[in-house]
Amino acid sequence: MAQSPLGGAVKALQLELKKIKEEPVEGFRVNLIEDENLFEWEVAIFGPPGTLYEGGYFKAHMKFPSDYPYNPPSVKFMSKMWHPNVYENGDVCISILHPPVDDPQSGELPSERWNPTQNVRTVLLSIISLLNEPNTFSPANVDASVMYRKWKDSKGKDKEYENIIRKQVEGTKDEANKDGVKVPTTLQEYCVTFKPKPPDTGMDCVDFYDDDDYADDMDDEDDEDEDNCYAEDQYDSGNG
Repeated sequence: MAQSPLGGAVKALQLELKKIKEEPVEGFRVNLIEDENLFEWEVAIFGPPGTLYEGGYFKAHMKFPSDYPYNPPSVKFMSKMWHPNVYENGDVCISILHPPVDDPQSGELPSERWNPTQNVRTVLLSIISLLNEPNTFSPANVDASVMYRKWKDSKGKDKEYENIIRKQVEGTKDEANKDGVKVPTTLQEYCVTFKPKPPDTGMDCVDFYDDDDYADDMDDEDDEDEDNCYAEDQYDSGNG
């Protein structure tokens, strides 16, 4: 019997959540908003050291469609985020979150859009990369894009953009204290190391697709992630 899209999405999300919990990735942590709902996650993104966002603790919500991973999740910042590729309501605009359709008018290549080989890790690492390297060619927040260009073109002499970001970073510290989280501020603290754990047989997540290739792909991808702390060059940081 063919597996329903909803059943496939549940197994995919169970597997991804389990792997992220067991094998954390630098720059973010994830939790379910409600334990019984796998389709809505709370994400905490740590500002990368050496950037304007250093020391920041930015919360966002990820919502997954019922046919995940064939269509992408959506990501919305709940913390204040002034950024060229984030709408003022917090919605993130980035190519990897756009459905896999051929849309010549968008200016995006199909390879830049979502495809089922992407996952939570690739999305969040793309967003972390985007924080420090905005795409200003088609911004979601035009005013933020103009400020960023002025800051960059002036080599930091125009402080308007920087001052807003610094203020927002400072504003996230109360939330981090409330959650009992120590935000990493050095590269050594930021980069995560872990010891592999024995497989947990208590959760039946092995049959993600009808074949066995997915688990091997995930292992290969994890090896690549461990080799690079920021992994900036591996992930798309464009937007639509």
